Amino acid sequence: MFFRNVRSFGELTICCKPELIKLGSSRLGCGRLKLHNSFHNSRRGAKRPRLEPNPLDNLSYESTPLNSKGLLKPFLFTVGVSTASLVGCVIWEYENLRTHAASLLRKPGTWLNSQQKKYSTHSKSEVNQLTKWWNSLRPSDKVFYPIFAANLLVFGAWRIRSLQPFMVKYFCSNPGGAAKCIPMVLSTFSHYSPFHLAANMYVLYSFMPAAVASLGKEQFVAMYLSAGVISSFASVLYKVLLNQPGLSLGASGAIMSVLSFVCLQYPDTRLSIIFLPMYTFAAGSAIKAIMAVDLAGVVLGWRFFDHAAHLGGALFGIVWCYWGGQHVWGNRDKFLQYYHNFRKDTR
Repeated sequence: MFFRNVRSFGELTICCKPELIKLGSSRLGCGRLKLHNSFHNSRRGAKRPRLEPNPLDNLSYESTPLNSKGLLKPFLFTVGVSTASLVGCVIWEYENLRTHAASLLRKPGTWLNSQQKKYSTHSKSEVNQLTKWWNSLRPSDKVFYPIFAANLLVFGAWRIRSLQPFMVKYFCSNPGGAAKCIPMVLSTFSHYSPFHLAANMYVLYSFMPAAVASLGKEQFVAMYLSAGVISSFASVLYKVLLNQPGLSLGASGAIMSVLSFVCLQYPDTRLSIIFLPMYTFAAGSAIKAIMAVDLAGVVLGWRFFDHAAHLGGALFGIVWCYWGGQHVWGNRDKFLQYYHNFRKDTR
């Protein structure tokens, strides 16, 4: 039912949520964004000299002093977004089931009626090609492509120089910035490096079929969105407690929740790295090794990757696997009854 060899190219190597900057010991109110401009370099040959400076070198970002009092608002925002994601996806599931049931009731009862409907819509076949393609996709693909499109759209926005100050403010998680909360969600759809985007999307696409098959697309989206904001809060919490201001972005916190969930659900599944397919290892062992590296990064203060966000996302995936799916999503019946009555009363 599930593919047996999931090639986890990005997450096992460099698929991460990297910090964009490293601040020195200076406590100035702002710092420079130091990011290698791989987009511009990719349009040149390797031997051609760099003709223009990195457009992000001239951008500054706001960084106010960090203190624990500023954690309350991000915490409440995290709880609110997670709750809204769960409620919205429960309603989405209800509406999908209701639409499916209604379509079955409207289905023609005889072969003749079905044939008449088929020929009446034949002239619109060209218009419906996109719909036909969409309906032919796997459930996991129907979830992946919108997520990929959102990440690709944000990646394109980073290429527009006039938008880059806006992107730094709202699409990079920054505990010292004026906008602390909204970037906690938007940064999980934000990638500046093409390789960072490709690695994250590859890993997500590889593990999503197993996750969606276990959870269903509605529950998967609820878990993914919640994991994104929770991993961002874990990053913010770590930076505030250690007084290490900085920017971070990327989907790997949310992807780590998917990875840990799948590895715990199917611990005996054999994984391999794309460039070394001859070496395989159990999924259960892989997630332990990845989390151990991130824990070491948190304890030792490594700043190349956002290890706190990785670890927060992985822990949330574990919690959802053992507790959340059963005690949160599994107890949605009371809310569904309330929503059903509310919907019926407002008709």
